Order: sequence, then C-alpha cells, then structure tokens
Amino acid sequence: MSTTPPPQALNTGTHPDGDELTADDGALAWLRALGPNGRRAFAGAFGGYALDSYDYFTLPLSMVALAAYFGLDSGQTGLFTTVTLVVSAVGGAVAGVFADRVGRVKALMITVITYAVFTVACGFAPNYETLLVFRALQGLGFGGEWAVGAVLVAEYTSAKHRGRTLGAVQSSWAVGWALAAVVYTLVFSFLGDDLAWRVMFWTGALPALLVLWVRRRVHDAPEATAAREQNPQKGSFAAIFKPGTAESPGLLRTTVFAGLLSTGVQGGYYTLATWVPTYLKTERGLSVVGTGAYLTFLISGAFLGYLTGGYLTDVLGRKRNIWLFALLSAICILAYTHIPSGANTLLLVLGFPLGFCMSAIFSGFGSYLSELYPTAVRGTGQGFTYNTGRAVGAVFPTLVGFLADSWGVGGALVFGAIGYGIAALALLGLPETRGKELA
Repeated sequence: MSTTPPPQALNTGTHPDGDELTADDGALAWLRALGPNGRRAFAGAFGGYALDSYDYFTLPLSMVALAAYFGLDSGQTGLFTTVTLVVSAVGGAVAGVFADRVGRVKALMITVITYAVFTVACGFAPNYETLLVFRALQGLGFGGEWAVGAVLVAEYTSAKHRGRTLGAVQSSWAVGWALAAVVYTLVFSFLGDDLAWRVMFWTGALPALLVLWVRRRVHDAPEATAAREQNPQKGSFAAIFKPGTAESPGLLRTTVFAGLLSTGVQGGYYTLATWVPTYLKTERGLSVVGTGAYLTFLISGAFLGYLTGGYLTDVLGRKRNIWLFALLSAICILAYTHIPSGANTLLLVLGFPLGFCMSAIFSGFGSYLSELYPTAVRGTGQGFTYNTGRAVGAVFPTLVGFLADSWGVGGALVFGAIGYGIAALALLGLPETRGKELA
C-alpha cells in the first residue's frame, strides 16, 4: 500500500523537501520557504522563461531591419507575431499534456530545446516564407515553457506565498527582454542591418546551456507527482472540457472563462510588445540607441510590475489584482499613444508606468491558473488556456499591422486597450482562489 501523502496535503505546512515552513517573515520569505529542491525548480523556471523572452524579442527588435531586407509591408511583419502566437497555442497545449503525463521537468526541457533550435534556424532563413515557417516552429517551444515552469514551481509553493513566488518567475520575462534589448543595441550598433538581424537570432542558442543544468539538478515536486500519477485522467483534454453536473462542477466553465481572460490580457500585451519598438523608430524618429533608452524605462517598469503584481495578488486576491491593472493598462495605452509630437521626454517618463501596469497584470496568472485546475490536469488546463489566449490575442498585433499604414502605428495601438476590457469581463465567470491549497 502506498505511503504517499494524499493530494490534499500539498503545500499545507511543509514544502516537498520535508522542512517546516518557519521562515514566514521578510521580503524573501517566499524564497526561503521553497526549500533546496524548490529553489532549484524556481531557478530552472526563471531561467527558462527569461531565455524564452529573449528568443521571442529577437524578432520585434529586428522588425525594421527584416522589413527592409525582405521588402515587407506592415501587414507582413505583423504576421510574424501572429503566426508565432497561434502556433504557440498548439505547443502550449501539447506541452501541458506532456507535463501531466511524463512530468514537469521533462516537458520543460523539451520546450526550451524547441524554441532555442528554431530561433537559431531563423537566422539562416533565405527568404520571408522560410523565416515565417521557422518562426512558427519556434512558437511550439515558446508556447509551452511558461505554463510548464509555472506549474512546476506552483507545486513547491505554499498558498500564502504562491502569488509573489509565481510573480517572481514572471519577472524573468523582463530580464530576458532587457538582455535582448542590450544585445540588440550592441549588435545593430556594430554590424550592418543585413547581418545584424541574423546574429540576433543566432544568439538564441543560449538556452541550450540551461537544459544541461536542469537535466541534472531540477526535479518535480514528489507529492504532486504522486497525486498526478494516481489519477487515471492525467493529461486529459476531455477532463478540462467536461461540463458540470449536479454531482460534479466540471471544468468547462473554468476553461472557457480562463481562455477569455488570457486572450484579453495577451491581446493587449503583445500589441505593445510587438509594435512599440517600431512606433518609436518610425513615428518618433529615434535612433537604435535612443530606442534602447526608451525601452529601458519600459522594461524597468515591467520588472517592478511583475514583482509588485505578485505581491498584490496575494494581498488583494487574484481577481482584484487583474481588475486593477486591466484598467490602469488601458489608461496607459491611451496616454502613451496620444502624446503630442515633440514631447519625447514625456514619452520617456510614461514608458515606466506603461511597462509596470501591463506586466503587473500577468503576475497573478501563474498562481491563478494553477489554482483553477486539479493536479492531474493542471498542466493541461494551464497550458491550453494560457496559450489559446496567446493565439486568439495574436489577432491584435496583426490588426495593428494592417491598420498602421492608414492610421499610423500610434493610432492603431489603441486597439490593445480593447483586450484589457475583455479580460475584465472574463473575470465575472471565474472564482477567487486566494489561499487555496493545491489538490
């Protein structure tokens, strides 16, 4: 007979290493409470997502050079992002199933290797069509990494600290973004544009080094593994689409509204992430170095936003945190894109709150989606809803691209605010989960 603790014992008063959670005070209490194995899992997820971000931003930062090299219009360049995000829905859903069936760590390594290989391949693309295919395949790994890493860390984390712990994992996106901006500034300052964009993609090989470390040092949370393996429905798409009955609430409602929530937030976010660099260069006339300086304010705000949002999602609750920053993000988009011509100092200043708000709203996603699904289908549910949101939200960057020729990039960017309105409405169909133990 198994001696494994029952599923409801997950994250109640000890972490999976067996140590008591006695260090509850202080700014880094959440990190101490993870224990040695949990901290290694955190490092693996943090590094994987940071490099996921780095590989993603090699494209938006190189967009102007790519458009000139291949002779592309705004609609064609916007299609790069759309294809990446649409295919990421497939990658994320598949990675979620893998995470439930073969384990979180194995699925994490597969996603990292996938996005690294195809990011490098993009640098060898001889034409637009080939680059589009490679970028789509990069989306397979890109889509799965965050969901798998978030589930891995969530299962090591107590309910008290889950929001800020997953918010800290989410902050690695800003770290990867900053690294990409630095490398972009250096590469495009010293190399001609025709070679520089290829070098940017070739640097996407960096994640391969992380995989070697994860393979040896990171392990799934043992109690979560036991709970998952004992359930015959692990990794089942049917389970997350099962309608409710009088005896069981089912997960269909949760999946539909969580997908809408993800669609709204990511539609707004990827509109900005894709088009702000182009907006700064084409409509504000900023140089490569100038664009990097403006992005520094945006990325700094993003990093602090992730950390602050993670804290607030534990204090205010998952839903209130998302509502608050959906409203503030929409306001920031409208303000940022309607600054009068010549007021570039004000543009610089507003970049910080824009990055802060559009990132703080993401901080609750890792904890919230993990808490909405039971252990056996947590990877499947989180991978599907988060990445379906990416795919549907990908319509927004493409729409901006096609409207940019007539409206201007700045005018078209206001469509990002619509996404945050969708997210706010989706929350009406979801429960509050703050304080919920994973079972």
